[in-house]
Amino acid sequence: MRDRPVTLAAVTGAHGVTGEVRLKLFGEGVVALKRYRAFTISGSASTLTVEKLKDDGKGGAIARFAEVADRTAAEKLRGSALTVPRSSLPELPDGEYYYADLIGLPAVSTEGDALGECIAVENFGAGDLLEIRKADGKRFMVPMKAQAVPEWDDERIVIEAVYADQ
Repeated sequence: MRDRPVTLAAVTGAHGVTGEVRLKLFGEGVVALKRYRAFTISGSASTLTVEKLKDDGKGGAIARFAEVADRTAAEKLRGSALTVPRSSLPELPDGEYYYADLIGLPAVSTEGDALGECIAVENFGAGDLLEIRKADGKRFMVPMKAQAVPEWDDERIVIEAVYADQ
């Protein structure tokens, strides 16, 4: 398992005058986020220690961090992505995956041909789609369903050949 940072939330702005911040969540809500006591600010070595975390009632959260004393400091965090190491995420049952585990993996066809690299996982409402970038820069998408992606692991993604001919 690659232990790269995984973004769980982003600061969208200050909340009030005492240093609280509003968070946009990229996971399963505040309950899942509460298992972490500290976050690293993406692109830096700075860590934020959670003092308080609550649901904002709108799909996001309100957080207080020990290192943020006032509104000015909170506003400076706007746009910051909050990450944790991949190793700190809970293990998943067979057949489930974290997007972060798929992005960056090489994709090969069921016939063994190199197809490119997974550069994104999107979900527009009907299920996950893997975006694969070919060596020539062209891209194609494949549904993350058993008939299209019969197997994957932490080394590669195998795509049914018929879906690779795009």
